[in-house]
Amino acid sequence: MQKYALLTALFLFLSTKSFAAPYDHIHLAATSSQEAVNWYVKHFGGEAARFLRSTNTDYPIDRVMYGDIAVIFFERDPGEGSVGSGVDHFGFSMSNVDEVIAGAVADGGKQLGDLVEFAGMQIGFIEDPWGTKIEIIDDPDLRGMHHLHLSSPDPESTLAWYAQNFGGELEQWKGALPSLNYGDIWLMVSQANGEVAATQGRSFDHLGWKFADLTAAESELKSNGVEFTMDPREFRTIRIAFAQGPDDVRIELVEP
Repeated sequence: MQKYALLTALFLFLSTKSFAAPYDHIHLAATSSQEAVNWYVKHFGGEAARFLRSTNTDYPIDRVMYGDIAVIFFERDPGEGSVGSGVDHFGFSMSNVDEVIAGAVADGGKQLGDLVEFAGMQIGFIEDPWGTKIEIIDDPDLRGMHHLHLSSPDPESTLAWYAQNFGGELEQWKGALPSLNYGDIWLMVSQANGEVAATQGRSFDHLGWKFADLTAAESELKSNGVEFTMDPREFRTIRIAFAQGPDDVRIELVEP
């Protein structure tokens, strides 16, 4: 009951709070960045791109842009898949769920279970060729990149932690699941079955949020007790830092 009281309090508090850190990127692992980029563009659309959509050919084509959100690929052994870690999967919203899944499976993906109906929407799951679980959902309210779905032994406290540190609007997604709405992506947390593994080194390595002032963000987050595994530093033409979220979810903070 205490957890639900905390979540209710956060709903009331954040209803008057305008702060939200824009969601920035998902960082996955694949044995070939170019192959992964081609696979994602082929099956989920998006724009193949270089770092910051640069035309500088010194940067490889290693990401797919879905609006302002990037799916970026580390070129390394993806290790174990996303399932079993603190980030179970992420999702795309598309009107032709069955066709998308059939095409992805014919091209090296793996279907996970049967298609189901939820709140009038068709839903299915696949695993990409490098081990990351992906949900395909027909949600007409948000097309393209749709959601991040975390797994935690304590979903209420985990969602409250993300709300406190990265903002977003707490809403009941489809009236069924407490979630954070960042406008162009949802963040959801479900009950884990047992312990969860760290994301770092798995196929879904980390989440990423954007801050206009990373120095100020570092100060605020550390005052909230957030552990930084790498303090802000220069990287190419931006600044980055890394923090540790609940359930050993690795998080990158980016200042453009």
